Amino acid sequence: MSRKVNSGFATRAIHVGQEPDPATGAVVPPIYQTTTYVQSDLGVHKGFDYSRAANPTRRGLEENLASLEGGQYGIAFSSGMAALSALMTHFRSGDHVIVSAGVYGGTYRAITQVFNRFDLTASWVDTTTLGPVAAAIRPETRAIIIESPSNPMMSLTDIKAVSALARERGLLTIVDNTFMTPYCQRPLELGAHVVYHSTTKYISGHSDIIGGAVVTSDEQLAEDLYFIQKTLGAVPSPFDCWLTSRSLKTLAIRMDRHNSNALQLGRFLVERPEVKAIYYPGLPSHPQYDLAVTQQRTPTGEPAFGGMISFETGSLENARAVVQRLQIFTLAESLGGVESLANHPATMTHASVPREVRESYKLTDGLIRLSIGIEDVEDLETDLAQALAVLA
Repeated sequence: MSRKVNSGFATRAIHVGQEPDPATGAVVPPIYQTTTYVQSDLGVHKGFDYSRAANPTRRGLEENLASLEGGQYGIAFSSGMAALSALMTHFRSGDHVIVSAGVYGGTYRAITQVFNRFDLTASWVDTTTLGPVAAAIRPETRAIIIESPSNPMMSLTDIKAVSALARERGLLTIVDNTFMTPYCQRPLELGAHVVYHSTTKYISGHSDIIGGAVVTSDEQLAEDLYFIQKTLGAVPSPFDCWLTSRSLKTLAIRMDRHNSNALQLGRFLVERPEVKAIYYPGLPSHPQYDLAVTQQRTPTGEPAFGGMISFETGSLENARAVVQRLQIFTLAESLGGVESLANHPATMTHASVPREVRESYKLTDGLIRLSIGIEDVEDLETDLAQALAVLA
């Protein structure tokens, strides 16, 4: 790994943790599809004793993810929610966290319906400005959890500013980087302590793997997370780790296409009279466009706005009419795959969030969220045009 560690992003994505097999010379490392490992004596082995604790295929993926995020330690999990759960398990009864308002519905559900059982409390705060964040800090606060851009309203948080505040107050900054991936945004470079992902999404990129990951450079935190990973056992299979590692090799070129397609479609949608409002950081009309330009950048320094767009149709009936007419976009949960997906958050990803909470941050029944794939963008534009025409 040392000869690749200072290389460019795409080079590291292909090589770090993916060294040729020393036993056979195979360019692609094998899948270590094993549960246990031979021990030459009592407690004497080659660094692996049981695959829940450690597995060579998983370790390669963890090294790769850590390298891409600019961290020292990567910890892989069986899903994004398992990664979040491990982070929440790091805290103790009576602790308090501040969380970006308007996050993914599964995050809201886990914190309000599961972790609250263990006397872990949360304040849901508009983190787009620093004042409310500072005001929400209590003596028992331990962390600020950011989702930027937020799902599905595409609100941004100034990661550098919040991280500086957190360090000043002795708090952890935890950033969900699922939408951006390390290709488009690197929170650790901006001062955050921890990054986590649903690797199911862009990192895996083909809608065929469930996974999650945490990356940090905090040695003590990493040791605790490795302990939680081993003890609670929410680990990905060797085959899923191998597939995710294979997917990472094309992350850079895929994200370039997601970015360019979404930017063109964002410019198209903003001109459509049927669209009541559009939420996409790549448009100058977005209230945090300037922050997006500075915070969301590819490794070569180009602005990166991501592949997610949300827009308002005005009503549940309008949203239903549009998604029913789509032909290339598929109505489905999830995001980040090579194929374009349409999602209705109010009845799908955010159905567990109470209506009054959803509507407090403008997530209405008329909102549609698009995950822009890597198809020919002209075809995607034609599909959206014919679907929106039903509202004309």
